[in-house]
Amino acid sequence: MNDRLLLGRSIETGSWVHKLDARSKILAMILYLVIILLAHSWWAMAVLAVFSVSVLSSTKVPLKYYLKAAKPLRYLMLFIFVVQALTVKEGEALFTIGSFSLHEGGLRLAAFSVIRMFLLITFTALLTFTTRPAKLNQGLEGVLTPFKKLGLSPERITLMISIALRFIPTILDESQIIMKAQASRGADLKELPLKEKMRMLVSLLVPVISSAFRRAQDLVYSMEARGFRMDAPRTKYHRPAWGAADSVFILMFVIMGVAVALL
Repeated sequence: MNDRLLLGRSIETGSWVHKLDARSKILAMILYLVIILLAHSWWAMAVLAVFSVSVLSSTKVPLKYYLKAAKPLRYLMLFIFVVQALTVKEGEALFTIGSFSLHEGGLRLAAFSVIRMFLLITFTALLTFTTRPAKLNQGLEGVLTPFKKLGLSPERITLMISIALRFIPTILDESQIIMKAQASRGADLKELPLKEKMRMLVSLLVPVISSAFRRAQDLVYSMEARGFRMDAPRTKYHRPAWGAADSVFILMFVIMGVAVALL
């Protein structure tokens, strides 16, 4: 289960990216999203891909982990490719079969959409792979602090994200236990036809959701018993420190954004 679960998982390798401030990595991911949207040519996309692979390799985290992060969304990417390729009627028609036709513009837009989504998923996985959840929440809170003037509470958002990340492995473990219990009673999910699998999944949701609500209620009681109050003034054990390496890291993305815009 731990090998399959990559969401919110940090992989310590001691690289220079791991030592960066979480705020710089969050800001870099925002810049990366803007850069992807600016890439409208194959040259720009190729330069961005080389830059992405170089940064990912510098983390010393095996590239297969980044590929695994995008694997759960492979069917969504395939669906986006097919829909855009068949619905966009721009450019020269490559071939036509009945009422379906494939145009050059549609194929190009579909390929760009899938490449953008793949690069975004694999690269943003760097944020969780190189940052521990506690530091990630602290960095997100620091990035959202200026929005306090607009009535936004960074503490509430970071608390919600941290609890959600901690609940994910627990819920997956419980679902695995329930599936094994059902298999011991003769209802093995792997051997059932597709229609029966759907019924089994529906019956699996009820105890999993019930258990999640029960754990959430226990968590609320324990926090209240310890005197937890939202938005109360708190001290921090680890104080974030912005260094020269963080500025260089942000500058790399700024330069890449300018290069992609020019291309």
